Amino acid sequence: MADLIPLFVMLPGRIPSFDRASADLPATVPQLPRPRACWGFSRFMRRADLETSLYLKDDCFIVQGTLTMIKEPRLEVPIALAVPPPPPSDLHLHLLQLLESGEGSDLAFEVVGETFAAHRWLLAARSPVFKAELLGPMKEKSMQRIKIEDMEAAVFKALLHFIYSDSLPDLTDELAKESPALMAQHLLAAADRYGLERLRLICEDKLCKQVDVGTVATTLALAEQHRCDRLKAACLEFVASPEVLIAVMLTDGFEHLKKSCPLVLNDLMEKFGCLSYSIRKEQSENEN
Repeated sequence: MADLIPLFVMLPGRIPSFDRASADLPATVPQLPRPRACWGFSRFMRRADLETSLYLKDDCFIVQGTLTMIKEPRLEVPIALAVPPPPPSDLHLHLLQLLESGEGSDLAFEVVGETFAAHRWLLAARSPVFKAELLGPMKEKSMQRIKIEDMEAAVFKALLHFIYSDSLPDLTDELAKESPALMAQHLLAAADRYGLERLRLICEDKLCKQVDVGTVATTLALAEQHRCDRLKAACLEFVASPEVLIAVMLTDGFEHLKKSCPLVLNDLMEKFGCLSYSIRKEQSENEN
């Protein structure tokens, strides 16, 4: 036994070992840990063979081994058995079906000769203005048919579509074909009228991207009337050059701006007062 060298791997803690290794644990090695905390061989090799081998260098040798960890098996769910994610919400589709079919409607709107069936509870839930009109002490509470003034039928139809679905419809009607910006202007005014803030912001964003010489004056007037500061700033930035401002002043929309929002016109002239000389000169040449 003295001529043989034992070799053991020792790990701390209560780690299970193989019975064969623990059975071979020598009783003559008092410094070894408890049997279940080590693995190895009590008769690894002869001492004489180790001392004459090429593996022993400076009284040291390296032992290379492979450690295999045995764990509890993991339960893996096959892809075919995995639970699919839930489908996206289709609540808006069901509400649109109610709007289009008129099923369960208890209210009708007359807009420029067209009639739209609607549901009083849904309008009140979506619009604070409709809530006051349809559920409050106002006369519309007891009315079954309400006439809408100062609004195109296509605009009111798009307004109802947004109320029921929280999204804009495909604007394929004649008003949108004529001018997408015009449709957005009318919808912005309708959204402000009925307290639909999200729709107002959507229309404001669309108009900021559609500013041109032909629409900037009417859009600027709309922005002033409905307190759309971002849209107003976009319009003022668009006309921030003598050439563009002169072209805008020759449009019919500029005449509308002067009549409906004279204060905005004053602000415009004051902000770009440095352009006044160039503008007057250009107007004089056009008159001659």
